Amino acid sequence: MEINAKTVKELREMTGAGMMDCKKALTDSEGNIEKAVAHLREQGLAKAAKKASRAADEGLIFSYIHPGNKLGVLIEINCETDFVARTDDFQALAKDIAMQVAAANPIVVERSQLDQNLIEKESEIYRAQALNEGKPEKILDKIVSGRLEKYYQEVVLLEQPFIKDQDMTVKDLITNAVSKIGENIVVKRFTRYRLGE
Repeated sequence: MEINAKTVKELREMTGAGMMDCKKALTDSEGNIEKAVAHLREQGLAKAAKKASRAADEGLIFSYIHPGNKLGVLIEINCETDFVARTDDFQALAKDIAMQVAAANPIVVERSQLDQNLIEKESEIYRAQALNEGKPEKILDKIVSGRLEKYYQEVVLLEQPFIKDQDMTVKDLITNAVSKIGENIVVKRFTRYRLGE
């Protein structure tokens, strides 16, 4: 099947993938753009998973001050090379994540950083709430587990819905950036400052 340049260009604009990758995806999917997009996303996720084990020792400290100058964020985001840290794509990602921290106020980058005592305290609160709501004893653990997952989505940066696209998490945003940029990317830490706090 002959794939025309216009279709390749359209797919490239939709996905940000390379020209040859777009052409191959279109060929493999017999010209079907939706299938080609799905194919490229799967490839990107697979590549991102391979890159996750590579050392990310370069990067930048990005600062974001919210309009009005009453809220600011400092974030350290790492990649593998200084060259990538200076690219527009990497800086745009850093800005998006800093804005996420400003808007959604996470506590930690990833779930493993949460204090175990805090998790136990939350679990006790959810169990007491469920009992007060008259929920049966046999499903309490399931209810507590479900409410804890919701809690993680509120306080863990990587698990929060991305503010610009609620259908993806911040982790999905980073995974997509890894597949596009071609290097491992890690959010190391952040600090959020609000005037008067």
